[in-house]
Amino acid sequence: MIRIDPKATACVTIDMHRGHLDPAVATLPLPAERCGPVIERSAKLFDALRRRGVPIVHVVTEYRDPDEIKANPFWRGEPGDNRPKMRQGAFSHNLVGSRGTEIIPDLLRDGDHVVRGKKRYSPYLGTDLLFLLKSRLGVDTLILAGINTTSCVLCCAFESANLDFKVVIASDAVDTMDGPEMHRFALDLMSRTVGWPMTNAEIAQALAA
Repeated sequence: MIRIDPKATACVTIDMHRGHLDPAVATLPLPAERCGPVIERSAKLFDALRRRGVPIVHVVTEYRDPDEIKANPFWRGEPGDNRPKMRQGAFSHNLVGSRGTEIIPDLLRDGDHVVRGKKRYSPYLGTDLLFLLKSRLGVDTLILAGINTTSCVLCCAFESANLDFKVVIASDAVDTMDGPEMHRFALDLMSRTVGWPMTNAEIAQALAA
């Protein structure tokens, strides 16, 4: 069991907004039956971390307009490929001012930090996340939560490891629209390459060690 120093740790939540987690408005939704459970598990984790003085940093995807999404060749697609079928709502996802950009209320508390303007899988590209973590919060360990395990969380884990953060993936507080098999694969991949997937209970033990 690794040890987690709460004084040197921040929890970074990736895209835990209505655009993924509120079936009523989501443009790239997690399956509806999985939204409530991951929100509940995440809320318990975040509250426990706040009690230990661990800051919560919410990173939110926002686009000015669909052209910012279509600027990426993969998302724009090519004739005959199946890319649009994978993410049907991509071109209306989390446009500035839309309800999708709202962080799930059960996960947000006064005193949390919010980083907006994420436009690609990387939470660092074009945002002040790294400045916040290094220069303001002074942390060297990250607990990652969010959606999707297979893309944005995965990218954050790899980039954070490249920046020499100690990376913990909160396995109870991540999920993906790509299905359980891909979710398990992503967690296994991260465990072999960049960090430690840990349950809420394991994180509590590591904080108390």
